Amino acid sequence: MTEGDKDDIDLAVKAARKAFDHGAWPRMTGNERGKLMIKYAELIEEHINELAALDSLNGGKLLSSVKAREIPAGANLLRYYAGAADKIHGDTLKLAGEFHGYTLKEPIGVVGHIVPWNFPTPLFFFKVSPALAAGCTMVVKPAELTPLSALYYAHLAKQPNQAGIPDGVINVVNGFGATAGAALSSHMDVDKISFTGSTEVGRLVMEAAAKSNLKQVSLELGGKSPVIIFDDADVDMAVSIAHMANFFNKGEFCVAGSRIYVHENIYDEFLKKSVEMAKNTVIGDPFDPRVQQGPQTDKKQFEKILRYIECGKNEGATLVTGGKTYGSKGYYIEPTIFTDVQENMKIAQDEIFGPVMALMKFKTIEEAIEKANATRYGLAAGIITKDLNIANRVSRSVRAGTIWINCYFVFDPSCPFGGFKMSGFGKDQGMEALDKYLQVKSVITPIFSSPWL
Repeated sequence: MTEGDKDDIDLAVKAARKAFDHGAWPRMTGNERGKLMIKYAELIEEHINELAALDSLNGGKLLSSVKAREIPAGANLLRYYAGAADKIHGDTLKLAGEFHGYTLKEPIGVVGHIVPWNFPTPLFFFKVSPALAAGCTMVVKPAELTPLSALYYAHLAKQPNQAGIPDGVINVVNGFGATAGAALSSHMDVDKISFTGSTEVGRLVMEAAAKSNLKQVSLELGGKSPVIIFDDADVDMAVSIAHMANFFNKGEFCVAGSRIYVHENIYDEFLKKSVEMAKNTVIGDPFDPRVQQGPQTDKKQFEKILRYIECGKNEGATLVTGGKTYGSKGYYIEPTIFTDVQENMKIAQDEIFGPVMALMKFKTIEEAIEKANATRYGLAAGIITKDLNIANRVSRSVRAGTIWINCYFVFDPSCPFGGFKMSGFGKDQGMEALDKYLQVKSVITPIFSSPWL
């Protein structure tokens, strides 16, 4: 795969700049943009088999999940924002004196999107869809580990008799963060950066944006999400939800519920059933429909997870299941559960991005809330209870951008997604995401002949 660098980013930005300043896309009506976005969504669904294979090959993702959930989610995001494209409008203002005012919502300009490797398709369209609807042009830098589907999406977008999105609107440049990503973040002709990735790299993106042209930045960063299970919960349901919250996509997702807090009254039963479910997980080839967990994305991530497992043991946590590699080939790690975890341990504080669960007890609602908030992150949280009063109280007290009650990892295009604290700022999905790619202009005019003339 060819590596793009600063010169390639510059060429892509020039193409996006030309398409924004002189091209048709920002000058189309919202209805016209929406029609092309719907055609784009239909084209993606026609090519779902090829796209699913690309994401599975690149990232070790389960083919069945990519095909059933992730690519349809990308197409649905396009349709959602296609419907919003002709509903962008400002407000009429009643001003003091003999003046009339109104606001315009205009596309922000050229946008740089930096996409991570764990969900190449959904996160591509988290960013591209609202930016298209707003009338922006863009340069997308996919993760170096999973670039293939992004290239195919760019190819599909410009098919003249099908999607027909004009040249220069969507530009994709492969490359590494330190070169291509840095060049995009610091480019003087980029008006906004939307980044999803680690908190550490998010800092670098903000710094580069500030040192260049003070471009706007939105960040969706790391997480260390808690799942709080109360003693009135159905234990079998709680075990199933917590397992999925922790081990889905081999733990490689930002909202992974990797801190599991269980009320002491049901802790032992929960632990027994969780260990059994983890041991029964089918690990193997992600193209095999029977498989429930594929390999970690690459060797670097594989080795990082194993280091955290060793760290957990060295810090005094008890490894009750997993903790080892699986098979003689590939980057497979067994679903891993630790007990006797303390809040100050690295496995309770750091985003591992792998199949590692930290299991802890609590006694009271107050203790559960305090422990859930004892993190520098605030991306998501889960609550499992039959008591509506508990659900309401805890959901209002936990500092996180998304709270799931008696479910987990449920997304919808209409539901805003983004973090608190060091999990970033700015929302993906929902109408809030559309606002990220718009800027407000105030226009003021006299009602009668101007007194200044």
